[in-house]
Amino acid sequence: MARKIPAEKLSMALLRVMLPILFILLPSRLTAENPAPDSINSATTQYHLQNPYEEESPVDSRRLWLVGSAHVAGYTGTLLVLNHMWYSDHPRSSFGFYNDLASWKQMDKTGHIMSTYHFSRISHNTFRWAGLNNNQAALWGSISGSAFLTTIEILDGFSEEWGASWSDLAANTIGSLGFYTQQITWEEQKITWKYSYTDSGLSQYRPDLLGHNLGENLIKDYNGINAWLSFNLHSLTHNDFFPPWLNIALGYSANGMLGSYDNPTEYNGNPVPHFHRYRQLYLSPDIDFSRIPTRSNTLHQILTTLNFIKFPAPALEYNQRHGFVLHWVFF
Repeated sequence: MARKIPAEKLSMALLRVMLPILFILLPSRLTAENPAPDSINSATTQYHLQNPYEEESPVDSRRLWLVGSAHVAGYTGTLLVLNHMWYSDHPRSSFGFYNDLASWKQMDKTGHIMSTYHFSRISHNTFRWAGLNNNQAALWGSISGSAFLTTIEILDGFSEEWGASWSDLAANTIGSLGFYTQQITWEEQKITWKYSYTDSGLSQYRPDLLGHNLGENLIKDYNGINAWLSFNLHSLTHNDFFPPWLNIALGYSANGMLGSYDNPTEYNGNPVPHFHRYRQLYLSPDIDFSRIPTRSNTLHQILTTLNFIKFPAPALEYNQRHGFVLHWVFF
């Protein structure tokens, strides 16, 4: 049986946890003392971005308590809501596993990776705000990101209709480790997971799975969701030829999917057209919003928060049906 609905609930649960942390972190950082850069060298377009956490500060017990409370409250509240909205309506069983690696051509796995990566990133920032050093915050942020999704996976494991998924657990680990490894090695994220969405037009055939409106499509329509690994050229090459904000992104998506493993021939008694299920790969320039030159600390924090979004740009696509396809603007 397809596991689509739990994935939807998982996404909504993540939003409920991430938003309160953002509201705690963002205003605090906006009011923190962070002087504007002394200068922007227009001749060489070089820009030094001030890091509010560059100098270590003592742990602020009040902030640490606030951050810890937000994590616990977010976890507890989300799991209670999730249990009430979904698991309470389905029979329970002894703990077990099932294999869903082949479902949705692994697009749901990329969702797990992106979710744990960005949750770890946001959680790390809250712990830094509380005064933990980079390595401590990276560790606890990554544990928080992975632990939350793993807890939900355990709930799935006690569901009679599904079970815990080894591949989901592996994807969660990849996302949190991807953040942690970069943060303790470089103290920055040179490679960032990003998200974009392009309307696939397929949700009309299976709105129960792919969404009834745009808000649902953004989470549920795996045909329109694109996962990107965005590489910062300046940081990776240490070459001043590349502006600090310029990235190159590798994207992955899949199309033609009206079910997790195969497509139905009808929906609610109406025939459904035949669609080929295939994978898509992309190469596209991107922008690291957190590295855009600005003298406004407020604007910088907003841009950093939005850095999970892939910037619309030309893209070269390769897919299994049409070969190479050039998009003048692709999101």
